[in-house]
Amino acid sequence: MAYKIARAALKKHRVNIFLYLDAVHIPKKGQNPAFFANAGELFRELTTLGASVEACPRCATARGYAPKDGKSEDYLAEIKITSLYRLAEMLEESDRVVALSR
Repeated sequence: MAYKIARAALKKHRVNIFLYLDAVHIPKKGQNPAFFANAGELFRELTTLGASVEACPRCATARGYAPKDGKSEDYLAEIKITSLYRLAEMLEESDRVVALSR
């Protein structure tokens, strides 16, 4: 659902996505789901269309994706591990916010 919303929004808006908690698993390299789309590859596509996709460093580190210079060797190259402060900046810069959680 996040991919479809972001893809549609990119037609008229700048899109920033911040991955938090278990969402940091999305950009893990080498995923090969058999019965559904590869969410990491979908998010990579969003970056090629102009979206910014960033992940929480504490969440990523806690789940085994320790960042080095904003990158994780386990992550797709287009996804940055930044700072929780970036989430605050994204929210401040945005005129609309969509939050998806369970």
